[in-house]
Amino acid sequence: MTGTDTAQPDATGRADLAGTADVAGERLRRWRLVLGGGEADGTGCALRGRDVGMDAALGALYGGTTGAGSRKAAGERSAGLGGSAPNVARWLGDIRTYFPSSVVQVMQRDAIERLGLSALLLEPEMLEAVEPDVHLVGTLLSLGKAMPDTTRETARAVVRKVVEQLEKKLATRTRATLTGALDRSARISRPRHHEIDWNRTIRANLKNYLPEYRTVVPERLVGHGRAGQSVKKEVILCIDQSGSMAASVVYASVFGAVLASMRSLTTRLVVFDTAVVDLTEELDDPVDVLFGTQLGGGTDINRALAYCQSKITRPADTVVVLISDLYEGGIRNEMLGRVAAMQAAGVRFVTLLALSDEGAPAYDREHAAALAALGSPAFACTPDLFPDVMAAAIEKRPLPVPEG
Repeated sequence: MTGTDTAQPDATGRADLAGTADVAGERLRRWRLVLGGGEADGTGCALRGRDVGMDAALGALYGGTTGAGSRKAAGERSAGLGGSAPNVARWLGDIRTYFPSSVVQVMQRDAIERLGLSALLLEPEMLEAVEPDVHLVGTLLSLGKAMPDTTRETARAVVRKVVEQLEKKLATRTRATLTGALDRSARISRPRHHEIDWNRTIRANLKNYLPEYRTVVPERLVGHGRAGQSVKKEVILCIDQSGSMAASVVYASVFGAVLASMRSLTTRLVVFDTAVVDLTEELDDPVDVLFGTQLGGGTDINRALAYCQSKITRPADTVVVLISDLYEGGIRNEMLGRVAAMQAAGVRFVTLLALSDEGAPAYDREHAAALAALGSPAFACTPDLFPDVMAAAIEKRPLPVPEG
């Protein structure tokens, strides 16, 4: 092999080098967008084209700031949205151009929290520019009576869009899961062969086990038929509307409307802070339910459970679902006493610390432990898990409590 041969890499070698360079360059580009530029970032990477606009959108939200609309030294990110509606509207349009919807929703949420943009959401132009999601709905509901009439209809349109998306995602599986649970819970004493519940039948006839034949003689058959219109369960959703429960209120309202649409269920929806409001009459439209809530304020779980307890007519056929972080401002011992009394009467009591995709919430651990001791473990529940939780409650099976 000659010296000339060793000095010149072949085509494959050049391609490998070029590929390595491209990977390294992309890595530097990403770090530059994360770090924000200036001498301190250490990348030495210059942005071009679309990346310049993307960096400006990130800088307006996440860049260091010394005041609204301030500018840093040359070459560094500018920061702030200037606190004006035109600037915010432009920025909302930019992030929808540069980022996917899931990222846009996170950035909007961060902008509301970091830059105090809640007041600007009171303007119809702003609401028309944002990407609707559950967290935005929670923010709008928290604004409540501060929302002017000129904005209210636009806000309702935003909320309705989110609600319709959630209903489309959740309704079919919820109805199918609960219909199956209701069918199985409608036990009959003389079932046809295909209606026999073999697990329950075997348990009911274990005393008739014949060792010599290694079999059970089924003197009594246990079966389930289809839950007709006359076979009903009662569900009471009792929802904490304190400010930390915003996403749970949104999901619970949608599920409440879905449950209310099922003929084999009667559904009541109650929201509370220090007062109790029964929104059952609004369940045909979850948007009306949401605008009937008032996020914020204190919490009196005991008062809310007292109201729910007064509405129970068939305890053995009733499921009460308390959705709360359990920070009780009422009378703790009375609250626990009511739960114990309802369970003793045959009510299936379910405690959800949250109904959302936000992960484990902050909650009162002492109250959660006390409820668990009464046989009602408190746990956070995702919207995808909720139909299975309700099915287990209806059938009086152990609840599918997530691990951890």
